[in-house]
Amino acid sequence: MACALRGPIETISAHQTMTSPLPGNYWPYGWNFDSKIPTGRFGNGRVFSDVVAEGLGIKRIVPAYRKLYIAPSDLKTGVSFASGGAGVDPVTSKLLRVLSPADQVKDFKGYKRKLKGVVGRSKAKKIVANSVILVSEGNNDIGITYAIHDAGMRLMTPKVYTSKLVGWNKKFIKDLYDHGARKFAVMGVIPLGCLPMSRLIFGGFFVWCNFLANTISEDYNKKLKSGIKSWRGASDFRGARFVYVDMYNSLMDVINNHRKYGFTHEKNGCCCMLTAIVPCSNPDKYVFYDFAHPSEKAYKTIAKKLVEDIKTGLA
Repeated sequence: MACALRGPIETISAHQTMTSPLPGNYWPYGWNFDSKIPTGRFGNGRVFSDVVAEGLGIKRIVPAYRKLYIAPSDLKTGVSFASGGAGVDPVTSKLLRVLSPADQVKDFKGYKRKLKGVVGRSKAKKIVANSVILVSEGNNDIGITYAIHDAGMRLMTPKVYTSKLVGWNKKFIKDLYDHGARKFAVMGVIPLGCLPMSRLIFGGFFVWCNFLANTISEDYNKKLKSGIKSWRGASDFRGARFVYVDMYNSLMDVINNHRKYGFTHEKNGCCCMLTAIVPCSNPDKYVFYDFAHPSEKAYKTIAKKLVEDIKTGLA
């Protein structure tokens, strides 16, 4: 995923296609959003990219690039190129009928043209180079494409698949780099085995986390973190800066110590599940809003340290 702020480019699930099997543009999504209406964000309010943008002192809301109208001020301070359900595995976007990484890069190029029209060529180049590119890939690839759809069809072991994911991620980032991006905050995947959906299906009577899914998540994150270290100073990424954003351990800490952070529910989602057909009355008490996506409060909780990590890593 990728979105552009005056300092960051990252991705949120803001664009939806009418044919996607995972739409986020219907109630109760957006329940606590500023406008009280669904925007395509999978959550009760703002999502991680919005919270990061605010933490960096840029703005509260990162609009989707594909909105019918983008204000010049938003072009200068950040837009999102994300597509809900997308992934870096070529199969993922086809499977879920959403934008592919190539589509997002194409939108990024279109964004640059519009930005040039607003601020001029020289300033646009400077804005893009100083933007923080917040990239999130892997969650849908591992959690949907690999775990549910075609692990057996492509005969890949988890370790082979996670290595391929890191390679695909590098290519996506290199495409953005080739179009002028220089600062990348690359997010690891969250603990996929502890998602409400995973617990419900594989957790048994005690609704435990799925050990295998978490093991695959950790293996990918370890390889991604190692890859990021090797990209720093590499000839094909000359002048680029990278920081790893540890989503896994940050969210796992909130799950394991949920009461410390003011949550009462860490296993079940607030809505949109068989166990939560009627939405809960207070999403702030839930770590997860639905079957797989953290609540706005959970994002705010983990963002405090992660924003500082981004500032330090890309300074």
